[in-house]
Amino acid sequence: MRAVVQRVTRAEVRSRADDQADYETVGRIDGGACVLVGVTHEDGDADADKLAAKLAGLRIFADGDGVMNLAAADVGAGFLVVSQFTLYGDTSKGRRPSWVAAARPEHAEPLVERVAEQLRATGARVETGRFRTDMEVDLVNDGPVTLIVET
Repeated sequence: MRAVVQRVTRAEVRSRADDQADYETVGRIDGGACVLVGVTHEDGDADADKLAAKLAGLRIFADGDGVMNLAAADVGAGFLVVSQFTLYGDTSKGRRPSWVAAARPEHAEPLVERVAEQLRATGARVETGRFRTDMEVDLVNDGPVTLIVET
């Protein structure tokens, strides 16, 4: 699994299914981490658990001295978890990305949901996007702090 983690002062995801005219807000956090999650074919439950544990313990929040020394639980930060199959886009040949390495939604959805559930099990507030819809993610990157985390 692969995740792009952005420390945010706020983040929101809006979703629109093909048969809907307007977007609706399906997840919003005030401070924390916006996590875009990509899944590949070989990923399984152990990868989802490992990613969630890494995210929960990631020390990207400032302590009293302004040093990134605290995890989400230490500061009461939330997570906005959004599926992002394009993280497995291959751009090594030509100008059009290949999506061959990205898992199909049937495989990816339960794993992204498992990441969210494992984060909730730590006591974190977790909001999510919605699979198989067009989504708009609006965020304010704090720092900016952006990391790539892989299992």
